[in-house]
Amino acid sequence: MLKKIRIILSLIIFTLISLYFLDFAGWMPDWFHHLAEIQFVPALLALNVVVLISLILLTIVFGRIYCSAICPLGIYQDIVSRISRLTKKKKRFKYLKPLTFLRWSVVGCVLIAFVFGFTFLLGLLDPYSTFGRMTTHVFRPVYMAGNNLLATIFTSFGNHNFYKVSIYVASVSSLIIALITMLIVGYLAWTNGRIYCNTICPVGTILGFFSRFSVFKIHIDENKCNSCGACGRSCKASCIDTKNHKIDYSRCVDCFDCLDVCSQNALNFDFRPVASKDKNIDASKRRFMTAVGVTGLAASQVFADGKLLNIVKNEAKRKTPIAPPGAQSAEHLLSKCTSCHLCVSKCPSNVIKPAFMEYGIGGIMQPTLIFEHGFCNYDCTVCSDVCPSDALKPLTVEQKHHNQMGQVRFTLENCIVHTDGTSCGACSEHCPTQAVHMVPYKDGLTIPHTDVSICVGCGGCEYVCPAKPYKAIYVEGVDKHVRVEIKKEQKQEIEVDDFGF
Repeated sequence: MLKKIRIILSLIIFTLISLYFLDFAGWMPDWFHHLAEIQFVPALLALNVVVLISLILLTIVFGRIYCSAICPLGIYQDIVSRISRLTKKKKRFKYLKPLTFLRWSVVGCVLIAFVFGFTFLLGLLDPYSTFGRMTTHVFRPVYMAGNNLLATIFTSFGNHNFYKVSIYVASVSSLIIALITMLIVGYLAWTNGRIYCNTICPVGTILGFFSRFSVFKIHIDENKCNSCGACGRSCKASCIDTKNHKIDYSRCVDCFDCLDVCSQNALNFDFRPVASKDKNIDASKRRFMTAVGVTGLAASQVFADGKLLNIVKNEAKRKTPIAPPGAQSAEHLLSKCTSCHLCVSKCPSNVIKPAFMEYGIGGIMQPTLIFEHGFCNYDCTVCSDVCPSDALKPLTVEQKHHNQMGQVRFTLENCIVHTDGTSCGACSEHCPTQAVHMVPYKDGLTIPHTDVSICVGCGGCEYVCPAKPYKAIYVEGVDKHVRVEIKKEQKQEIEVDDFGF
């Protein structure tokens, strides 16, 4: 019964989270973004005390329920492992000794890297963000291709319920990282079940520490057990030592598979008082502190000698990347963002892309604005609304209108008014604040003139600029987002004119 409840709950959560990432038509309710907020690392970075305490208490009471029923990457591994067992019916798991030093070394590396501002490692290993990138960059294009196929079929019968959408790669580097991660995690799940959760995943290690104190546990009744080993062979966490009738509760993910296979009813999930003393705890702490110390010395030496974050120089014309609305600054973004790419998936204008080296090596996969295929809608606040880690703080539409995330730059030599002697003005027509407006030039022509004090950095001017091969106008990012004040007469002009926003 417990196994069935776990499977139903996990499939519901997994399906809803997946569909929320895949949804490009915006038909899913806005409250679905709360599914991201209950994930451990986003809640930790957002300082969502209610969620954090709830998850820790849930673990202390029932064990690693989060890993078995809430974490989408854990459920993905269960699906892969299940398919593996269906194709190979005699497949069996076996007890593996815990790699405690490795597990806590990974946690130590992540913590130290985060302290030094190298958030890439946290984003790379956070299970929720890992699944988010897999869904956004690997599964979503396939989902959209399926939609286009249905659109073609239905349209041929005169039904237009489906419509074709453009399929694009948001970032080649993020696609490669997501694909490699998916294959590695999938391979480990195919061959060894939940070994990734119990060796690499930092969330699994931290919750595993609490789960050893859980009050409800699976325990083995030695009086009933006939040592057949069936429970150990079905344990995808490889944590049941059938020879010694022991279970490693720090690795048990509460899948309850072992309960169903025991013919003697020797395994039960019930109340178990916390042991007064666990000799392994002190040893684990010592190994963890050793790992943190060694890693800290290595990391500090690298940063002191090489200044790793500044090794790669950005040669793009945009010297400062544009952090999405609500980011406040690149520093705030990098301190909170786990690169789950929910904002990338949900952006209706498709202008939020995963960064490569724009923020430096520590900001790989962090979201940034690119205006090649669109611009940031003046009235849109979707990205800041759905962010689960508070990396993008919520903005009202009114606050968005005054939020400067970039400043316009104009290059006269590239403008077609100057080079071709022809009239244009597209940039001015698409500027919602009139930070770009036309002034007299020569021969009856007008030329763009910019006022950076009222520019919000939406990129409308950059997107529509027809100059080739180089744009005559573009948006330069700012170190810190500030509030801009639009003059009364300019605001009135915006309200009267319709710019299509």
